[in-house]
Amino acid sequence: MNVPFIDLKTQFSLIKDQVQTNMDRVLDHGAYVMGPEIRELEKRLADFCGQKHALACSSGTDALVLALLALDLKPGDGVLTTPFTFFATAEAIAFIGAVPIFVDIDPRTFNIDPAKLTQTLAALKKREKNGPALPRSGGKSQLGHPVPKDPVPRAVISVDLFGLPCDYDQLEEIVRSENLKLIVDAAQSFGAEYKGRSTCAIGDLACTSFFPAKPLGCYGDGGMCFTSHTATHQLMESLRVHGQGRDRYENVRLGLNARMDTLQAAVLLAKMEVFPRELELRCKAAENYNRLFEGSDLAVPRIFPDRKSAWAQYSLLARDRDHRQAIFKELEKNNIPWAIYYPLPLHRQKAFTYLGYETGDFPVSEDFSERIFSLPMHPYLESHVQEKIVRTVLSA
Repeated sequence: MNVPFIDLKTQFSLIKDQVQTNMDRVLDHGAYVMGPEIRELEKRLADFCGQKHALACSSGTDALVLALLALDLKPGDGVLTTPFTFFATAEAIAFIGAVPIFVDIDPRTFNIDPAKLTQTLAALKKREKNGPALPRSGGKSQLGHPVPKDPVPRAVISVDLFGLPCDYDQLEEIVRSENLKLIVDAAQSFGAEYKGRSTCAIGDLACTSFFPAKPLGCYGDGGMCFTSHTATHQLMESLRVHGQGRDRYENVRLGLNARMDTLQAAVLLAKMEVFPRELELRCKAAENYNRLFEGSDLAVPRIFPDRKSAWAQYSLLARDRDHRQAIFKELEKNNIPWAIYYPLPLHRQKAFTYLGYETGDFPVSEDFSERIFSLPMHPYLESHVQEKIVRTVLSA
């Protein structure tokens, strides 16, 4: 039995005609960059999320960079985020010269821990020697940006890891009380909800990715920013196209070439026809996995009654590294794919050694990186296939 980790072929078989129709329309009008499908997609996704503005861009990473620039983050400013996420979250911070300040995760959610966020903000004010780990001054990033002695916190980037929304009641209270900006990294949580609100309708800005493996993915790279602030949206429109002013040959600021290709917008418009149903199927698959693993010694992902996950991944925790390796051997024997998200927390990545963090600074993230693994997850995962996967895992 061939078990795909993500089944894009079945999805394509359902939307093939609509994809072809949409792409033919682009080929007919020839506006391959910023064609009419871009605006159509922006409006459709803004409406879907209950948000005022949406801005299509070239990738989820560029969405984060655009958000940071639009909020006027400067070199040396502190931006707090999780070390247990994909590299791009902190990379975008460092790329603009700001300082990534890591905060360990809540073991129940894999997301940034609000209590530890509060402790880290307090430590930044007092420079506590025995408090949470902070960046050590004196280092310089690969782009030459130094770590200041006392980085002033300006923003928080939350990450809805694996599609599960963060605890936004607590996060929003913290950022309000500390006068910080909140950027929601919804790269894995497009379609998710926190207490009835789309994750892309939370914070000053929200950013998502349309990488093919995401819950809503295109056939290449793509991303989108969401905001309720008209002035911020207008600024991002300029930043997206080389900082342009009234026309393409007036440049009023430094910007990026961060436009989404029109063909990718056409694909996403076709996929939106099945996306709401796919979210329901992802949820059912996750619930079925949890039922099948009930009583095992694996830690399964929690399902919260006030949150709707997009289930970008289905991730579990083994007892320890050896247990995980034994599981991988059984999965390989049965031709079942698996993945590790993420094997190395960001504070231990070579690119961030200049921040001066050490092993042991974020014990939950480090422990989980040794034990976590992800199983096949997609809307078209059949129950009998899940049963085989679970039997194989438990046989280890």
